[in-house]
Amino acid sequence: MDKKHIYSEKEFPPIVTEIIKKTSNESSFWELIKFAILAIIIVVPIRAYVAQPFFVSGSSMVPTFENGQYLIVDEISYRFREPKRDEVIVFKYPKDTTKFFIKRIIGLPNETLTINGNKVTIKNTEFPNGFTLDEPFVKNESSNELTITLKNDEYFVMGDNRIASSDSRVWGTLPKNLIIGRTLVRLLPVSTASILPGSFNPAS
Repeated sequence: MDKKHIYSEKEFPPIVTEIIKKTSNESSFWELIKFAILAIIIVVPIRAYVAQPFFVSGSSMVPTFENGQYLIVDEISYRFREPKRDEVIVFKYPKDTTKFFIKRIIGLPNETLTINGNKVTIKNTEFPNGFTLDEPFVKNESSNELTITLKNDEYFVMGDNRIASSDSRVWGTLPKNLIIGRTLVRLLPVSTASILPGSFNPAS
């Protein structure tokens, strides 16, 4: 299993860094100070409460996300609604909350999941007899056999690269309070730039 994970980038976004460099070369020291203060006032609250950049590290979400891709994660939506099935999220790894993982939500609170290879069956109040997930984003075969019932505020997450992902099949369910947010924008590389990357809306 690939246990590589997303690390949070702690530096200013690249565009802010470049503007600071340019300002330092062309303007006075005090203008640089004023700009730096303004950048901090604007950037810090946004990064703390609204959105945050992350780099993908590892192959657990291939082919949906590749190693080294640069993402912006929406940290505000889940304050107003619950996470949804099939959304790609970034979260703190339950076994070590200093690390960040990226996976897809498969099971929701209070559901029962049965996994047989790549076939995932969900039972809940709406479908007491169960239904099978449509997962076209999974491109390889796995051989897992597992049945689990989730508790309140527990989620079951898996990587799209099923044979190379350390996820809920390995370390258990994901508590809601460890979710950082959903993937909002893929910025780099430019050729793969997109809004809501990895999103999937199965036919009803």
